[in-house]
Amino acid sequence: MTILRPLRLLGTSVFSVLLAGFAHAQVGLSLPEQSQRAVVNQRVALTDITITYHRPLVNGRKIFGGLVPFGDVWRAGANLNTTIEFSSPVSIEGKPLVKGIYGLHMIPTADSWTVIFSKAATSWGSYGYDPVEDALRVTVKPQPAPMQEALGYEFNELKPNSALITLRWDQLAVPFGVSISDEDATLPNVRGQMRGALQYTWEGWNSAATFCLERKINLGEALKWIEKSLRNEERFENLQTKANLLRALNRAPEAVAITKHAMEIAPAPQLYTYGRQLQGQKQPVEALEIFKAVGKRYPDSIYGHLALARIASSTGDFATATKEATAAQAASQNDDQKKAIQGLLDRLQRKEDVNK
Repeated sequence: MTILRPLRLLGTSVFSVLLAGFAHAQVGLSLPEQSQRAVVNQRVALTDITITYHRPLVNGRKIFGGLVPFGDVWRAGANLNTTIEFSSPVSIEGKPLVKGIYGLHMIPTADSWTVIFSKAATSWGSYGYDPVEDALRVTVKPQPAPMQEALGYEFNELKPNSALITLRWDQLAVPFGVSISDEDATLPNVRGQMRGALQYTWEGWNSAATFCLERKINLGEALKWIEKSLRNEERFENLQTKANLLRALNRAPEAVAITKHAMEIAPAPQLYTYGRQLQGQKQPVEALEIFKAVGKRYPDSIYGHLALARIASSTGDFATATKEATAAQAASQNDDQKKAIQGLLDRLQRKEDVNK
């Protein structure tokens, strides 16, 4: 009564306006939905992919060729427009698509589906769909799948530069592939990162150059990056990266000089680890040369003893190898390292070559 009494004084017309305002406010009211909203995302390479959709239920209905007619554009979900966002340029089924947010629509038929990426991402489902706004269309094959009550999207077959996005509903799966280009997507991201605080570290430039070296791309710029790393701090790691880049650029004499310098400044742990890396790369002769250098320069260190143990093991001299590994274990103050060395000792006692 205390509220209505002042409203009566304002008059019926004002009261009606207020009621209309309350009714209008309820239009944006959030209530539980039968087809619930979901978001699924995945990072592929350095590209973030996000799908936002609503999940209708089968609920005993005939879905494809029934609720979802063949030959008609479908919103690939329920309620609002299903959207898919890419933070960098991608390729869908081998076709390029620039970064952005797209309305995701599909046209199902009995034996093939058209997947549509629309520039209009704010429509109400597919009711306002206009093919003029298509950014890309691809054709894919549906596949039979185990029953799934609620529609869902998932990422499968994840690889460093690609993934399979699959719509699953009822007893059907509709996959389409997405791939990321190092040159078009990942390298621009790396360049952007190196404009921040990482530019003042040796690690950042070294990691960027190593990425290019491993992918065998952008080697000229990678060499400039490793020079920036060396200017920040000269280390065994970035000198080795430079040497490997020079080899990849067919500049072997320069690489030999850089490797020699790297060996001269390397402390025992880095030099020993480098030898182990060479073993992992199936370069046993080169690895043993590194171990000889470690044993000669650091004979009384943990890594010197380990290097000498590996050299002796390679020749079948398990008694000497056991003696050196035991000395390494005695010198270690690290429990995890002691356990690792014990593993070597167990193998040596079985007369196994620890380099294999």
